[in-house]
Amino acid sequence: MAFSEAHRNIFQTELNGLKEQGLFKEERIICAPQSSEIEVSFPFGAEEKRVINMCANNYLGLSSHPDVVEAARKGLDHRGYGMSSVRFICGTQDIHKQLEQKLTEFLGTEDTILFPSCMDANCGVFEAVLTDQDVMIADRLVHASIVDGMRLAKAQQDTYKHSDMEHLEKKLELHQDKRLKVIITDGNFSMDGDLAKLDKIVELAEKYNALVFMDDSHASGFIGKTGRGTHEHCNVIGKVDIITTTLGKALGGASGGCVSGRRELVEMCRQKARPYLFSNTIAPVVVEGALAVLDLISRSTERRDKLEKNTEFWRKGLTEGGLIIKEGETPIVPVMLFNAKLAQDFAKDLYEMGIYAIGFFFPVVPKGQARIRTQLSAAHDMHHLEKALDAFLKVGKKHNILHKTKQEIIDMYGQ
Repeated sequence: MAFSEAHRNIFQTELNGLKEQGLFKEERIICAPQSSEIEVSFPFGAEEKRVINMCANNYLGLSSHPDVVEAARKGLDHRGYGMSSVRFICGTQDIHKQLEQKLTEFLGTEDTILFPSCMDANCGVFEAVLTDQDVMIADRLVHASIVDGMRLAKAQQDTYKHSDMEHLEKKLELHQDKRLKVIITDGNFSMDGDLAKLDKIVELAEKYNALVFMDDSHASGFIGKTGRGTHEHCNVIGKVDIITTTLGKALGGASGGCVSGRRELVEMCRQKARPYLFSNTIAPVVVEGALAVLDLISRSTERRDKLEKNTEFWRKGLTEGGLIIKEGETPIVPVMLFNAKLAQDFAKDLYEMGIYAIGFFFPVVPKGQARIRTQLSAAHDMHHLEKALDAFLKVGKKHNILHKTKQEIIDMYGQ
């Protein structure tokens, strides 16, 4: 057998090292639909425990909404379980085109193309659109899927310091000789919860004749006055050339993503993007569910408004209680702990108190930036948040980090 004991030992040693460093990730098993409260088995096979979920991307609380579930059920009945094909062969149904049109209208763009996931969208778009005569200039904190997509393209790669517009302008000046210049950013940065300075980015793009790409996965549905995303919040609808986003977070929470933007760029993806050409089409049940989600959020901003109020309460409570959080206004609220093992221990203590949240550490975030990333949902009622806040503060007191500075925490626990 080619996979010898020597081979096995190489990988087992590496895995043991992750455990010793407190970097080993363990999966909790959820035994219920996604909601503000879930049943969790940890470890697998253990007695189920009911906990408040503080770390899902279920921002609008629509993952198990009865209207969405019913729409998905009808999709199963009327269009079947799966497509068994890619789009350009026999994988396009009428409902796929309907969803693309609805997303185009919602995002305020010219055209949209669906992908199996937003990661697939990000991994396909740059290679399809750019050549070796072009340059990609990315914010240094863009999502890992964008980084992977950039690696697949032949275009030159460059970066600018996070949300530093002066540095971005210097990079645009540096690359004026390129055929195409593409500024690449997240809309809402998923690990820190801060919004891109998209209005300033668009100004620079217009000044230097550059294109703007934005992944708005953690904003679509709830950021902006009517939830259209970061471009609505920054008043630049129609001025972002390429938007990628997901159906797997606020927009129903199942799966699927898209590229939306300039008609010609979308068509380039339809012709050349490999994840589109060589991956099965999004299942009909997901498409019908997503159509129902867009109808729900287009009728009312009630869920978006509740999410905003929940976010204000949570940010204020954590800050006044003495925990360090990343500043911002979005429902992504990182509680900074700076040490991987502390983040793991903090999460375990929360779980014992009925609160489900996960420690994030390298390589998910940079070394020394370990945290508990909390995420608010419109499904959270005030009693959920009050209980969760009480637990966070009690665990913070246990570990002696309340009202401590970053340096004081590092001095106690290391990085």
